[in-house]
Amino acid sequence: MKKAVAHLLPYIEEEKLRSGDAAKNAGKILLATVKGDVHDIGKNIVGVVLACNNYEVIDMGVMIPADKILKEAKEREVDMIGLSGLITPSLDEMVHVANEMKRQNFEVPLLIGGATTSKAHTAVKIAPQYDLPVVHVLDASRSVPVAGNLLTKDKLVRTEFFENLKEEYSKIRIQFEQKKAHKKMISIAEARENKVKIDWNTTNIVKPTFTGKKILEDYPIADLIPFIDWTPFFSTWELAGKYPTILEDKVVGVEAKKLYNDARTMLDKIVAENWLQAKGVFGFWKANSDGDDIKLKNEDGKEFKTLHSLRQQGKKAAKVPNLALADFIAPKTSNIEDYIGAFAVTAGIGIEEHVERFEKDHDDYNSIMIKALADRLAEAFAEKLHKMVRTEYWGYAKEENINNEGLIREKYRGIRPAAGYPACPDHSEKETIFNLLKGEEIGITLTESFAMLPTAAVSGLYFANEKSKYFGLGKVEKDQMEDYAKRKGKPIEECEKWLRPNLNY
Repeated sequence: MKKAVAHLLPYIEEEKLRSGDAAKNAGKILLATVKGDVHDIGKNIVGVVLACNNYEVIDMGVMIPADKILKEAKEREVDMIGLSGLITPSLDEMVHVANEMKRQNFEVPLLIGGATTSKAHTAVKIAPQYDLPVVHVLDASRSVPVAGNLLTKDKLVRTEFFENLKEEYSKIRIQFEQKKAHKKMISIAEARENKVKIDWNTTNIVKPTFTGKKILEDYPIADLIPFIDWTPFFSTWELAGKYPTILEDKVVGVEAKKLYNDARTMLDKIVAENWLQAKGVFGFWKANSDGDDIKLKNEDGKEFKTLHSLRQQGKKAAKVPNLALADFIAPKTSNIEDYIGAFAVTAGIGIEEHVERFEKDHDDYNSIMIKALADRLAEAFAEKLHKMVRTEYWGYAKEENINNEGLIREKYRGIRPAAGYPACPDHSEKETIFNLLKGEEIGITLTESFAMLPTAAVSGLYFANEKSKYFGLGKVEKDQMEDYAKRKGKPIEECEKWLRPNLNY
């Protein structure tokens, strides 16, 4: 465990790990990834750091409902609860847990963490639901001082911390409301009038080499390693810096080198001993846009699936369009046949037995390492497959000649946006993608919140249009949400649930 901390936090003074306030004020902390969410690397790192600072950590695991979290917290008489989540639906679940803590008269602080969480969301949405401290923890290095201030026996320190927190979060809420009031928005009708203008008569639309889907079974892990983007790997371990320059960094360079060497050693074992399997499924279909929807068609031209996109509603500068993904597919009115692709890949088949083996040996370091590497390999698979799509399977960029740095910087034609990310923040669109691909055939399933299992998995869509680009949806108004719910055939409340962070009302 301490080996893991050595790599995680080389910039924290050793005496803080050995003694300090945390050691004097150690308590019992329950950690859980909330209902519907399966990601736990960040939570595991926080648990390791807290445990090395003399806190008793109770890790409940992933996909834990609120009632189980609170029941365990009561039975174990914990001093603090920590919630983790990666996907946006987890934000609502955290609000629910905080609400339940208030209803059940809990008197322990609540920590909030995870990739999609933020100080702003915690201050605006979660903290008002609970009367005791609710603290957003940016990373594992912050968990120790936060826990120390919240659990210290020094009442004056504890009170001062809470009062400062309340004042800071109050300012954040005021700033949020002011920003919301001043943000210039336009109606969905106006936004559609300002869509991307594409001359479809002069657009080069390339027909894929096949339509329908194709499965890649047991894809060689060794072929994915050259496509790994190592910078996020170091971020996972909370080492700030870009690869490869991070290896020479004056602060974290020594530990970064050790971490990288250990990662390469484990990758060699993964390949040599077949620890993990990589599988993928992808395909292409005829498609046309219909407003902000994308209609997929069979070979006989009959529509059989609909993908729903959302449009930016923030007021733009002159000649800057309000984008929607549907803009990049030829409209039905053009009478031009266009295409769209979809994919799902994983590099996490077989990971469970190795994680269990490491955890049984209390080897937190290698347990976190294999999860982090599986995530990187899945992303590498997505990168590798996209390249093969562009140059071979779809073939709209056969002459492409881009090195790995260029791939990381997305210096290629076409995009592969994922449901749940900025251009398409609605995670529920994954359901359509998985129905299309039959992701379960390669061992990928969806949770009730549309998180993917295994966690080392990536899915998304392929757009080939030369004008297609990544963008952030931003905030949307109720007129678009009413229209969106009608198009999806869902209650507006359900659509709002999946898009809560994007709502401007």
